Amino acid sequence: MPQTRIQTLPLRAPRGLFARFLTAFSAATARRRDRQRLSHLDAHLLRDIGLDAQEVRREIAKPFWQP
Repeated sequence: MPQTRIQTLPLRAPRGLFARFLTAFSAATARRRDRQRLSHLDAHLLRDIGLDAQEVRREIAKPFWQP
């Protein structure tokens, strides 16, 4: 009779508080930077990426913690 070997996947360790904070901080910083860059684009570039001025104003008005 052939033997079958079952391989198990390692469990992921729970992330600590500091790691979660660092991830959230990093994401908020990236959102802030992206919104600042978006606010500097002219109408031609906004049309190229499919946005209009009203959508951009609404996006850059959001606080950095809000996705």
